Amino acid sequence: MKISRLGSALPALCSLTLALGVLGASASVSAQEFPKGQTITIVVGFVPGGGTDTATRIVAKALSANLGQPVVVENRAGAGGVIATQAVANAKPDGTTLLLGTIGPMTVSPHLMKMTIDPLKDLAPITMGVNFPNVLVVPPELKVNSLAELIAAAKKEPGKLTYASTGVGSAAHLAGELFAQRAGVEMIHVPYKGGSAAMLDLLSGRIDAYYSTPTTSIQHVQANKLKALATTGLKRTDLMPDVPTMAESGFPGFNATNWYAFVAPGKTPAPILDRWNTEIVKVLNDPEVRAQLNKHGLTPDPTTRQELADFMAKESATWKKVVTERNIKLE
Repeated sequence: MKISRLGSALPALCSLTLALGVLGASASVSAQEFPKGQTITIVVGFVPGGGTDTATRIVAKALSANLGQPVVVENRAGAGGVIATQAVANAKPDGTTLLLGTIGPMTVSPHLMKMTIDPLKDLAPITMGVNFPNVLVVPPELKVNSLAELIAAAKKEPGKLTYASTGVGSAAHLAGELFAQRAGVEMIHVPYKGGSAAMLDLLSGRIDAYYSTPTTSIQHVQANKLKALATTGLKRTDLMPDVPTMAESGFPGFNATNWYAFVAPGKTPAPILDRWNTEIVKVLNDPEVRAQLNKHGLTPDPTTRQELADFMAKESATWKKVVTERNIKLE
């Protein structure tokens, strides 16, 4: 009888097991699904109005239109973008929260301070957003007309000339340190909290040089209030096609650019990351979006997820070496 009862119960048990299996599989599939209909938040680690904020809002608007769902920008400034970077790394990995990662908190700050996360491990790459160089500008009063002449002046009086950046660990600061390392010169780094203050002091003669964004400096260069000596990317910028790169000026392979990349919490499922790559790359390749970004001196540079991962790993290795060899410290 016991065997008979057990035998009669087996079909029901098998049905229950199958049902539970289906439920489990459904939950697993659901966890991999793109967050349709939900509000998407893209976190920016800096205040409104800057390049990171501008780029994100242009992309977010186009994404919202394409997806038919809200895509909002959240500015969470502090510690040069580190606060936002750590917050997104710890966010729910369901595809609803993304970060516009930048050179500082993603690949420089980990070598300057103790962070609660490892950006390259705890954040998942989606695609590069934009990538653009700085331009080394000097006032006419400095009486140098080329990078070679600046080097000669710096070697003549070591430690006298100054250069400005938008902060310790910024792309501008690292460009200056890499230049000093490659050229064998010593220039005093003067960090500012923003580009406008640095530009004001450069124009007034309080500092000797500044690694500025092309959009910030082009009007002053055209008005002959500043001289542009070289740009810091591998290719010349369209805004200043007559200005040579550092590489063309005697430093092969020199590359120190501003870049903004879209990343997500590290445990975000691959299918969601792939979908985000597809959607954001589509936006970055849209002619209207590209025109808007180019207007602000931001060059769209969509990539695959793997290309971005490889790029960030290389950047981290490069800046770790510079930080170590130049003994860069937080001030």
